Amino acid sequence: MTADQYVQSVLNKYQVQRGPASPAEQFGSAVAGPLRTWANQYLNELRYSGSYAKETGVHGISDVDILVSLNANTPGTLKDIYNELYTFASGQRWSPRMQNVSIGVTVNGTQGDLVPGRIQTAYQNYHSLYVRKRDTWTQTNVALHIDTVRNSRRVSEIRAVKIWRYLNGFDIPSLYLELFVIDALSGRSTANLAENVLHVLRAITSSLSTTRILDPANTNNVLSDDLTKSEKDWISGVARQSASQQNWGQIIW
Repeated sequence: MTADQYVQSVLNKYQVQRGPASPAEQFGSAVAGPLRTWANQYLNELRYSGSYAKETGVHGISDVDILVSLNANTPGTLKDIYNELYTFASGQRWSPRMQNVSIGVTVNGTQGDLVPGRIQTAYQNYHSLYVRKRDTWTQTNVALHIDTVRNSRRVSEIRAVKIWRYLNGFDIPSLYLELFVIDALSGRSTANLAENVLHVLRAITSSLSTTRILDPANTNNVLSDDLTKSEKDWISGVARQSASQQNWGQIIW
């Protein structure tokens, strides 16, 4: 088995089920009706917004993210909207968890994140989100995030690095990691899967602490600031050790 074949076999092992029978879409179907009732006339749409939409999910690791897109005229502050959705989820017995911009819920055994966002006037795909940890707001564009990642032709490498992240027990916010991988592989062939994954690990080793990654939907949002220097240094050390292994079975499995 070649290195490329081995990495592909690991990707196959962690493949996320898709389609109407998948846990993600079963989750979406289960929450859609109640969320439409909650949002009432202010609902714009419900949209998959995370790794499932970007096709970078990893089975057994990724949650399901749903953007609850509300019209620009939705009343109340963003904080009010966030708290009202949390209260509604509690009433639905979805075991809600307050996170940073999302509300984590568990429905029929599947975990997911509900992201309430209000459309910015005259900008259909741009939303304002409440940021709970800083008690402020931020701008996002889920459609732009999805298109940027899916059109990068780096989905396989991203998934492999996400598996590596999981196996080593640390967290890098997904969009930050996805954009770092895309940046690290700029100009490289798409034909060398294993070598590309190694190249990303070497890039993490050498430049994670210095590479500035911006949110394409909001250049004021510096995604690389989501990790501290000590966190980046530790992850870089793990990447260095992984990249030095002689056997792919010791890098991802």
